Amino acid sequence: MTKIYLIRHVQAEGNLFRIMQGHWDGEATALGLRQAELLGERMREVPLDAVYVSDLSRAVCTAEALQKGRGLPLHIDPRLRELNMGPWEGRFFGDLKHDQPGEIKTFLLRQDGWRPEGAESFADVTARAWPAIEEILRRHEGQSVAVVSHGVTILCLLTKMLNIAPGQPAHIPIGGNTAISCLRCESGVFTPEFLGDCAHLDVLELEPWERTPDLRAEPIDPLKEEKFYVSCYEDAWRAAHGTTRGFSPESYLLAAAEHHRADPGAVLRILAEDEPVGLVDMDMRRGAHAGYGWLSLLYLLPEYRRRGMGIQLLGRAIMHYRALGRRSLRLTVAEDNAPALAFYRHWGFITLGSERGRFGKILLMEKKIGGAGYV
Repeated sequence: MTKIYLIRHVQAEGNLFRIMQGHWDGEATALGLRQAELLGERMREVPLDAVYVSDLSRAVCTAEALQKGRGLPLHIDPRLRELNMGPWEGRFFGDLKHDQPGEIKTFLLRQDGWRPEGAESFADVTARAWPAIEEILRRHEGQSVAVVSHGVTILCLLTKMLNIAPGQPAHIPIGGNTAISCLRCESGVFTPEFLGDCAHLDVLELEPWERTPDLRAEPIDPLKEEKFYVSCYEDAWRAAHGTTRGFSPESYLLAAAEHHRADPGAVLRILAEDEPVGLVDMDMRRGAHAGYGWLSLLYLLPEYRRRGMGIQLLGRAIMHYRALGRRSLRLTVAEDNAPALAFYRHWGFITLGSERGRFGKILLMEKKIGGAGYV
């Protein structure tokens, strides 16, 4: 009898920003690194004779937690990587749900019918990954093996192992990050002991994924959307300084118009389905000479704050500047704006310096964003 543990990777940037990752090789998040620790603790006493892993960094990071203290090499196999999503790679869930609702429904419920031009089908993934599993089983007959891979790839493998007919894999849920599925294999027959188990993450008390909506974005011309833009900036000013005294709508509106002229995607209205929830304003020219991007405004309407949505707005700016080759993201925050300061520090911004503003100290902050791409 051979025992195989199929393990999904830790949380990576794509999971956090809510984008289609596929072969896009985003980094593990701080939460992802903690998930890896908890996975390692859970599996520490589980006998393992070998560890196999996709070549994408979010999977390798996960496998290293299993390897720790065992002296086992990592067997890196590109056949175990995620579905190549073609034109969906790096796109935000919210945008896809709005632009291609039928295709998203097919992707989630009838995977045998999903294949945008330039992407792999679910059958392609099975044909690619299954021979790797067969080789692993031959090499490690009678042993215990961990295989670290990705949500769709694991779904395809489980569908094959459990003899589920094509078109029916939705009966097997894609487990959360670091979810473990354990199966016994005897004479080519797989028997599951458990599927998609994340009990080791209970101590984190994570909010269910479904509670935070997938936000979408639409580029706007600030001069044509003056009322919306000015109202957002005015409220942001009030939150930062406790007053609207000194707020000059004309100057900020004209600056945003320049941002829009330099890049039509620089100013974004953020929506939950069709309801506006916030705004992102980026100055593409500022910092270009030094390799950093500039975030002029990141704003959520009051009723949408403290609901885990802000990171999706920040993700928009990070992805936009990363595509331009910028290595970091900068912004300023009023030192007295405790909620904003806590938000940016939580997501990895550090203080580079400060200056005296009209209403108090203004902090210059930066977050490194370079390094992610496609393998």
